[in-house]
Amino acid sequence: MKTKTQNWFKLAFQFRGSVILAIYQRVIGFGLFSFIVSVLYYFKLPVSQPILGSIIPSIVLGLLLVFRTNTAYERFWEGRRLWGNLANDARNMVWQIGAMMNDVEPEDRAKRIALIRLVAAFPVACKLYLRSEPVNSELEELMSQSQYLQLKTIHNPPLQIVFWIADYLQQQYQRGNAVLHYSHVVFLQTTVKSMMESVGHCERILRTPLPLAYSIHLKQLLLIYCLLLPFQLVKDLGWGTGIFVSLITFTLLGIEEIGLEIENPFGYDTNDLPLDAICNTIKYDIEEFLTCNPHLNSNSDKIYQNDWYDKQL
Repeated sequence: MKTKTQNWFKLAFQFRGSVILAIYQRVIGFGLFSFIVSVLYYFKLPVSQPILGSIIPSIVLGLLLVFRTNTAYERFWEGRRLWGNLANDARNMVWQIGAMMNDVEPEDRAKRIALIRLVAAFPVACKLYLRSEPVNSELEELMSQSQYLQLKTIHNPPLQIVFWIADYLQQQYQRGNAVLHYSHVVFLQTTVKSMMESVGHCERILRTPLPLAYSIHLKQLLLIYCLLLPFQLVKDLGWGTGIFVSLITFTLLGIEEIGLEIENPFGYDTNDLPLDAICNTIKYDIEEFLTCNPHLNSNSDKIYQNDWYDKQL
């Protein structure tokens, strides 16, 4: 129980992951403004206007903030679910390639290993694409040099990687049942389709932010409400108006900032999805699969760098 209490207080005063650094300047600004109103009230100026509280009912502002936060969290959770599906699809695809495809020619084994590492490259390419980052060394180690150079010129790298995977599967299917049985093609194609759909849904989240008019209107209401608040409270609170207004604005602005931060869950904010960790986990699982699979294990860790695909480009 003592440990839980200590953790509770530790989280309560933790700056990393909180929105304090993002809103503290605005909170201080509203607090100083409220202090000025307190000074004016002290000098008997008619700044006490409790009727101003009816201009923007707090319940209306609260409902707008709740809707804003719920909408942002739905986007965050959907993004996490899609990346969970992507991780599962990548593992399923690797298992299917290892279990459903056979090696007939001597070079088939190297090709399968190269294909499996392309599957590992797919989530990495998705991460970079969603972050609008260029193709980098993370992908270079998972494919041949010619593929890497070609990928650097492509606007949508995940789509190109899916094309390579689908093209290879089609080639193996055309070689006959001895390599890839026709009954297994459907499973592989379904997995490829699911991987691509996950990226498409992530694009929808990324390219469809909350309507600008709603965001602007909410910020305008917050600004008006926080500016009018000291005029409502100064009569009852006096010199304490600045402190109480700061606490209230900290609450309201913090809720709005949380919604803003998690609206796009694919970035680098502390509260965004841990895409780097997810991609590293997928790569580790796939490498472990290659190591533990007796049909694919190799003494040469660089076998996948053979430009087996270059002839098809």
